[in-house]
Amino acid sequence: MEIRISNHEMDIMEKLAILTDAAKYDVACTSSGNDRKNRGDGLGNCVQAGICHSFSADGRCISLLKILFTNECIYDCKYCINRSSNDVKRASFTPEEVCFLTMNFYKRNYIEGLFLSSGILYSPDYTMELIYQTIYKLRTEYKFNGYIHVKAIPGADPKLIEKTGYLADRMSINLELPTKEALSKLAPHKNRKNILTPMRLIQNGITENKNELVVYKHAPSFVPAGQSTQMILGAAGETDYQMLMVAQSLYKKFDLKRVFYSAFVKVNEDKDLPALPGGPPLLREHRMYQADWLMRFYGFKAEELLSESRQNFNILMDPKCDWALRHLELFPIEINRADYATLLRVPGIGVKSARRIVAARRTAILDFDDLKKIGVVLKRAVFFITCNGKNRYPFKYTEEFISSNLIDQKEVYQYSDGMVYRQMNLFEDV
Repeated sequence: MEIRISNHEMDIMEKLAILTDAAKYDVACTSSGNDRKNRGDGLGNCVQAGICHSFSADGRCISLLKILFTNECIYDCKYCINRSSNDVKRASFTPEEVCFLTMNFYKRNYIEGLFLSSGILYSPDYTMELIYQTIYKLRTEYKFNGYIHVKAIPGADPKLIEKTGYLADRMSINLELPTKEALSKLAPHKNRKNILTPMRLIQNGITENKNELVVYKHAPSFVPAGQSTQMILGAAGETDYQMLMVAQSLYKKFDLKRVFYSAFVKVNEDKDLPALPGGPPLLREHRMYQADWLMRFYGFKAEELLSESRQNFNILMDPKCDWALRHLELFPIEINRADYATLLRVPGIGVKSARRIVAARRTAILDFDDLKKIGVVLKRAVFFITCNGKNRYPFKYTEEFISSNLIDQKEVYQYSDGMVYRQMNLFEDV
């Protein structure tokens, strides 16, 4: 395919400044999921435990060289800074330039891999072909064995997506908005079918490849780190319940590794976009990630955390505490008898601490001091558990009392046992 990129006269560092800034709204904090050793003929390794991460001031993962191939775009999505109708400075890399940047950043130990997304240049097929050529060049000519995450372009030829999947570690296709009505209103050039079709293609390819690797251990891996997606939070008046139900459906139907949530940042003036007087809904984004974690690792279902009659999370309290407060009839649980699944439902008890409790109970009867050593966050758990049939200290077992103690950030209580209990900070569970 002939490459027609018109800004060769632009300095590569100028392009880098434009296209890294243009990529900042595309969130991804991912691990490799793949072991690929350097056999002495290339540069870099990719380990299953994941790549090194660092975090920016706003909490976003910035461990990869995260760029757009181009911020040119034929689409006019109302929420996007790169929409075709915006008067912004445009730039496009060539495949060679992306390779040059990736290798030099890697050699300087700035990055462990590449995150490559793109606007739509000319057409989905044309853009996907450029992305494929870039990754192919990195893997074959430059012998780069590090982590690569690329965005598949909705509407592109399935064969192009498949070829790219054999070169990338992870692929993602952004759902963008949770409902087809919102997508039609804010991104009229996109449709859910074009987004979900390549998702299914990648899912089927991963499944088939796993079966192939059982028989042929040296067969090439297809998207070994799985696929992910992103949804924008707060752009179209959607509720937390709608977002969570869509995420749960995606995990179930497409076997996604992650759903990322991006608080809507208003970069364009448009009558169809919300005003956001308080700025981007970052705390709401945080609550969505907490709820997503509960679904993925704690056995919760979306309809347990929210419902048709209660469609948004309590901003003042994490979803697990909020759920426990609404189900006080299930508590307190006896820490020395509760099974693993029940332990996971207790605020302040995580996956690791629940496993440690189950293991420690085999040889000892646990008390509150033991739980603290194990890693249980007692300032939350203390309201929902007993040890040997006893509470940590006397308190009113009411929703109002427990709620006020969980939310209060400043007040300190002293009880008859002489212990002083400081209340949790709102963001200590980040």
